[in-house]
Amino acid sequence: MTATGQDTRDAIVVGGGLVGAAIAYGLQRQGLTTVMLDEGDVAHRASRGNFGLVWVQSKGLGAPHYQHWTHASAGAWPELAADLLATTGIGVGLHQPGGLHFCFSDDEMAQRDALMGQLRREAGNAGYEYRMIPAAELRDMVPGLGPQVVGASWTPYDGHASPLHLLRALHAAFQDLGGHYRPNAKVTAIKAAPRDFTVAIGAETVRAPRLVLASGLGNADLAPLVGLSAPLRPERGQILVTERTRQVLGLPTHVVRQTEEGSLLLGDSKEDMGFDTLTQTPAMMRAIAHKAVRTFPWIAELNIVRAWAALRVMSPDGKPIYDESERYPGATIANCHSGVTLAGAHASLLAPMIAAGALAPEMSPFSARRFDVQKAA
Repeated sequence: MTATGQDTRDAIVVGGGLVGAAIAYGLQRQGLTTVMLDEGDVAHRASRGNFGLVWVQSKGLGAPHYQHWTHASAGAWPELAADLLATTGIGVGLHQPGGLHFCFSDDEMAQRDALMGQLRREAGNAGYEYRMIPAAELRDMVPGLGPQVVGASWTPYDGHASPLHLLRALHAAFQDLGGHYRPNAKVTAIKAAPRDFTVAIGAETVRAPRLVLASGLGNADLAPLVGLSAPLRPERGQILVTERTRQVLGLPTHVVRQTEEGSLLLGDSKEDMGFDTLTQTPAMMRAIAHKAVRTFPWIAELNIVRAWAALRVMSPDGKPIYDESERYPGATIANCHSGVTLAGAHASLLAPMIAAGALAPEMSPFSARRFDVQKAA
């Protein structure tokens, strides 16, 4: 704190969700005194409504840079989980036994095989391992599979973790390392100059040479204040949660996963409902339940005990936006809809770039400038 009462740090991270917390933790681990400004649960983000997958397959088709980034993040996850446990004593429930994407017809299997094959070709020398598993073998891997399932794709990179434990652990580790956490801190103004940013939270201000905007859908309004663009839209997803049962699912899937406590999470929905997270859609809930029961008929015997909706942070092409301001060097933006999957990359790969003062050249395809090129075309 300066003599004038202004809080001065090495870095300011605006956003206390999974993206902001992972970056703030990574910056503090790099030795930068960092303040995390968390607007709180009123912020539009999916951190507490996340399905919890660490998922590589299906991501990055036609965009090898995104595939490589996701793959690298999955690879960084074990170290992140171990570091968080060592620092805080909080286990984040990471399991990476590989993951399954189910198919319900021979045509679906063929289409899925073609998609996975294209991902492998686009991976180039980085490699991309996958298998198409027929129903007979699949039933030995996941007992109780429904008769309509004809097979699945599997990659060894996939897994799952607890979003709530992860968020808690990131916040705790950040503060244990000396980071300064400001709850209920809604940004009201930003004064920007090259490597000199003053952020106002009501009557108080924080100043630093590095500013990271990681406030989810709130970045759409904040980005222009530092010469950046964040063309974002909300996409609502719903999740159903069953009562606890014995551990039966050893692998996560794209529609059902079992938590360490025994509950089953059922999901995989997409809705254009604006910013509405309060209204549950019965038709969508029925569709989620139907698909889960079609996959595992025994789920029909379990009671649904909770349901919620949350907003994904979506760019026009569904891929993350990482950008740094040309007008105000030192300002960086980070947006994605995969806060759990990409936590490893945000803490271990992105944060060191921000600490060093510039994003690596291979991050340029993630710039929001790609949308200007698309419009011109």
